[in-house]
Amino acid sequence: MHPQTFSLLFFLIFSTLASSKACHPVDKEALLDFKHKITDDPSKLLHSWRVSSDCCTSWEGVACDASGRVVNVSRPGLASDNDFIEDTYMSGTLSPYLGNLSSLQVLDLSNLKDLKGPIPEELGKLSKLTHLFLDTNKLTGSIPFTLRYLSQLEKMYLSDNFISGIVPPSVMKSWTHVSELGLSGNALSGPIPPTIGKVVMITKLDLHGNNFTGRIPTGFGNLKNLRYLDLSENQITGSIPQSIGGLAALELLYLNQNQLTGRIPSSISGLSSMIFCRISENKLSGSLPPSIGQLSKIQRLILENNKLTGKLPATIGHLTALTDIFFSNNYFTGKIPSSFGNLLNLQTLDLSRNRLSGQLPPQLAKLKSLQTLYLSYNPLGLVRIPNWFQELRVFQLMLANTGIEGELPHWLSSSSISQLDLSGNALTGKLPWWIGNITSLSFLNLSNNGFHSSIPVEFKNLSLLMDLDLHSNKFSGHLNVIFSKEVQDPLGHFNSIDLSYNMFTGPIDDDIGERPAMSSISSLVLSHNTLGGSLPKSIGKMRELQVLKLVNTGLSGMIPEELGDAKELSTILLSRNKLTGAIPEIVLNLKELKQFDVSSNRLRGRIPPHKAIIPASAFKNNPGLCGTPLPPCKHF
Repeated sequence: MHPQTFSLLFFLIFSTLASSKACHPVDKEALLDFKHKITDDPSKLLHSWRVSSDCCTSWEGVACDASGRVVNVSRPGLASDNDFIEDTYMSGTLSPYLGNLSSLQVLDLSNLKDLKGPIPEELGKLSKLTHLFLDTNKLTGSIPFTLRYLSQLEKMYLSDNFISGIVPPSVMKSWTHVSELGLSGNALSGPIPPTIGKVVMITKLDLHGNNFTGRIPTGFGNLKNLRYLDLSENQITGSIPQSIGGLAALELLYLNQNQLTGRIPSSISGLSSMIFCRISENKLSGSLPPSIGQLSKIQRLILENNKLTGKLPATIGHLTALTDIFFSNNYFTGKIPSSFGNLLNLQTLDLSRNRLSGQLPPQLAKLKSLQTLYLSYNPLGLVRIPNWFQELRVFQLMLANTGIEGELPHWLSSSSISQLDLSGNALTGKLPWWIGNITSLSFLNLSNNGFHSSIPVEFKNLSLLMDLDLHSNKFSGHLNVIFSKEVQDPLGHFNSIDLSYNMFTGPIDDDIGERPAMSSISSLVLSHNTLGGSLPKSIGKMRELQVLKLVNTGLSGMIPEELGDAKELSTILLSRNKLTGAIPEIVLNLKELKQFDVSSNRLRGRIPPHKAIIPASAFKNNPGLCGTPLPPCKHF
């Protein structure tokens, strides 16, 4: 719903009261033709539009001036009335006769979801139109050149349609009074018209989610009133123009998901009102300009997934309003500046996947508001997690591949961490009993380390744990303590488990599928452990299971028919085991099945007919199997 909806409603009511003359016949004809072209109106938005009644006094959503001319037509699909939000639709096309409403100031047919066809060229005749809302429909075709004649236009939203073609420069140039323009979520192409620099009254411009190409016009610097700019999710190339520094009123800037190159200009310091900046998912390079430290009001700074290099400017420490820094997946080098310790409002610091090195500044211990700290995949050479980390109150701590060695630090036992990733390090020793004290854990990744113990019985106390990854260690012992852990309904039911490439022993408990912690699991990966035993029938009771991997686990016996009851399964990998018997037809015909591999087992019989595209290699090295995609059967 548009923020101006309520003011428009007042305008609608006032205009209706002010009308003293009967509806003009030209206007009535135009509106009846519009109704005629509506093929479905389930909420009867146009039910009151009758030939026998006056359109100024009796038609809902229509308002007139004192002379009986229609000035407002508002029939949006999303409307609020006395705290009740009505969400509906209308099907049909836009009547060209709407162009005959020569006094019309407001046309709101937004959110009707199913208006199709082109925007009539005749709308260009609405010379008094100030508000045009046609967003969230299925309109096609291009933006008519005739819209250049809407010289009084203040707000226009055509977002979330299927409008294509270019934005005609001559049209853009004529909208000198426009304060809000929304063209997002369409299929518009070509360059952003350089005449955008003429729309000097504009405060909000949203062009995201189109196919715009070319460079950002330098004329943007003229838009001194612009507070909101979204050019994201296009194919814009070239560099960010220096003139962007002229946008002193800009508060929100989205340039993400384009193909921008070059450096972030030093003139960015001119964006003195900016609160939110997202320039992620581009190809920006070079170092960050120290002038970035002059953005005194900035709260969220998102530069991830670029090719930025050099050291992080110490001037970032001046940005004390910052709550979130996302700089991951760049090529930043050097140390994290100690000035980052001044960012006392910081809640998220994501510097992961860079080339940062050197000692972590102990000044970071001052960040008492910090909730999320991502430093993974940097050559930090930490060796030990610094003891001052225990002064932080982070909920998410990600230190994967940062050179940590030795045993887990004991201070973790009294932390309130919810998500902990220490994968890809050189941690060794036993998984300590006190792991069960970190009862707030919902995500734990200790994969690719050197742990060599069984899972302590206290592990069952992790009643909020939902994602567990211990793959590629030397863990041993039985899996039961993991599968039978406690839950805190509705939380604590596993979503994913990966215990592959360890030394766990089995067999898998027969009632694994009946354990509360396993009731909603979607991914279960136990490959490359010496489990033995058979595949439990109760796995079929895991109704949300999508991925099952039990490669090289010493399984024997038959593939149970009950596995076919897990209707969401898309991946079943059971290769390199000792499975016998036939492949159940119900399993091979699971609707979601995309990946299936039972190679190198002792299976026999005809491969059941199936719709999934499964290569012959998925069945090889089972001497008793035959039928498509293997050679035909002779004895079955």
